[in-house]
Amino acid sequence: MTAPFERRIGACRRRLREAGADVLVCFPSPNLTYLTGFEASPSERHLLLFVPEDGDPALLAPAMYDAQLAELPISGLNLHSWSDADDPVEIARTVLEGYSFESTGPVTVLLDDRLWATFTQDLRRLLPAGEFGLASTVLESMRVRKDDVELETLRRAGRIADRVSVRVRERGDDLVGTTEAELATEIDRLLAAEGGAEPAFETIVAAGPNGARPHHHSGSREIRAGDPIVLDFGAFVSADVEGGTARYPGDQTRTIVVGEPPAEYATVHETVREAQQAAVDAVESGVTAGSIDDAARSVIEEAGYGDAFVHRTGHGVGLEVHEPPYIVAGNDRELESGMVFSIEPGIYLDGEFGVRIEDLVAVTETGVERLNDSPRGWETGR
Repeated sequence: MTAPFERRIGACRRRLREAGADVLVCFPSPNLTYLTGFEASPSERHLLLFVPEDGDPALLAPAMYDAQLAELPISGLNLHSWSDADDPVEIARTVLEGYSFESTGPVTVLLDDRLWATFTQDLRRLLPAGEFGLASTVLESMRVRKDDVELETLRRAGRIADRVSVRVRERGDDLVGTTEAELATEIDRLLAAEGGAEPAFETIVAAGPNGARPHHHSGSREIRAGDPIVLDFGAFVSADVEGGTARYPGDQTRTIVVGEPPAEYATVHETVREAQQAAVDAVESGVTAGSIDDAARSVIEEAGYGDAFVHRTGHGVGLEVHEPPYIVAGNDRELESGMVFSIEPGIYLDGEFGVRIEDLVAVTETGVERLNDSPRGWETGR
């Protein structure tokens, strides 16, 4: 097993010890990818990673993955391959019996937060006296602070989104007559052309009154001159960590207009831009996540649009598009260097238009780093 995965599993074991837990169990999920670099989709087949507080980690996996596992940086793991003729539950029993749990009481098992119920029940049968908790108890505090490789990958994802944003903006008048769905498809193509692996989420193109729906699904409405257009998109990029398949997303929103905007639009857009800047300026290590939401929300409320800001200011970004820390009112979690999250205030006027501006930012030792830097104004054309 090679760095950074060796470091991550080592840190996981230390945190298990601190938490008084004996073993952590993951299955195909971002947690598994974080600890091993291995990415797979959940299925009915048993694919389980065991990380004990004391002892070597083990990976129980179907034989169909043998070739993939041989290429991944997990050489320090004990691999337990099983075929369809085997009983994987009995192999899991052997793995657990091989550990010398030092607990004086029941064995404490931390399960992947997304572990399917069928596998949970298997483990409960194997450890009938066990006490069960969630893997996030130890993994969330690790994953929330990105290491240098993760930060650089997120920067690359940000640069891809920036380049695509500029290319769409430069189309100017050519956007008129294009449907939302057609432009969303074009954005997805541009993300791939710029180096993205695949869209990180369903690309949002919301024109005119559709922009007042924060999570609008791009449809058949044609873009018209004067329409405010909310564009929310990003692509996954591979970290390529020593052969690992971990991928990290971009996530950017801009609101643009082709031609002359509605009368109130310029005021609304400037209010959102000021709110986003206020939130970015408030970011530093030691302040709370809730205070960043407050910084953005207070600007919008003072402008008289408080009721039209209908969602949190942001969300953490890493192996998942939405993960801690959540930039929401009342969240007292203190920001730490290495945290990455979105700042995306918005104003949504039902039946008229919406405006959202979003960038990803990273908390640094000295303040904040923006991971997006494409134009944030609403003007289009070359």
